[in-house]
Amino acid sequence: MNLHNCVLCPRNCHADRINGQTGYCRQTNEIKAARAALHMWEEPCISGLSGSGTVFFSGCNMGCVFCQNYPVSHGEAGKIISPERLSEIFLSLQEQNACNINLVTPTHFIPQIKKALETAKSNGLSIPIVYNTSSYEKAETLKELDGLIDIYLPDLKYYSPVLSKKYSSAEDYFSFASCAIEEMVRQTGKPVFAPQNLSFANRGEDDYSGPLMKKGVIVRHLLLPGCMEDSRSVLQYLFSAYQNDIYISIMNQYTPVSSFLDSNAYPELQRVVSPSEYDRLINYALSLGIENGFIQDGETCLESFIPSFDCSGI
Repeated sequence: MNLHNCVLCPRNCHADRINGQTGYCRQTNEIKAARAALHMWEEPCISGLSGSGTVFFSGCNMGCVFCQNYPVSHGEAGKIISPERLSEIFLSLQEQNACNINLVTPTHFIPQIKKALETAKSNGLSIPIVYNTSSYEKAETLKELDGLIDIYLPDLKYYSPVLSKKYSSAEDYFSFASCAIEEMVRQTGKPVFAPQNLSFANRGEDDYSGPLMKKGVIVRHLLLPGCMEDSRSVLQYLFSAYQNDIYISIMNQYTPVSSFLDSNAYPELQRVVSPSEYDRLINYALSLGIENGFIQDGETCLESFIPSFDCSGI
């Protein structure tokens, strides 16, 4: 993992990040993060009652045009920290009763995160580690994390190279993402769950009290407006490849963030997904035989669900 000539991800930028150059991710070799806090809006078996200890890293190697986290993904928000400080953040989140440590968009900082995890684990970090990614990854890079990651939380955004090129400038997305997910499943095996600690105060009647995931893979797929056929292809591929050895999270939370999205270039993305569209995709998933999955309901397509990237906890 030579950051003098960075080829960590499929972009193969060859940037000398050690000497301050940046590639597609817009980041040098210095870790930059925009938020570290308990996060309640992941899948129930990830957030649990106390929240997922989520660290949002700045920059991104994907660059989707519809990104809801634009300020952090484009590297504008965030603060430079050392690997030593990152390990302290992990331990602090554990002390706050986080269900796990959730690494969001970590791809371009894998060498530094690996060091921070090793340090934190040697100092008592014991909760599961979640790797939360777009899946535009190299399988050989992910192999460097074998034994450090307990739960992989990857997207499978597209099946079609036409869509992945149009919305993410990554025509080869599916070929890399499918291989990356295969490596994730190899590392973690079948899902493992365990009861969570239910002793937290002020627990409401509707709060999730079920088991927490301790090991495994949950693949997320976000339904985009007008992309029903591609979404069906994604689900069909995942079920054909893994049956119910993984969980699939089918998401309806697409939010057209007007301040970031180019309405002239992408007019088709200027609306939310309708309930009937989402219902059709869920019915298709059921018809395939998908049993291990998550669906969303309620007002999930609101900008109020997007966290504040104010360097809290950093």
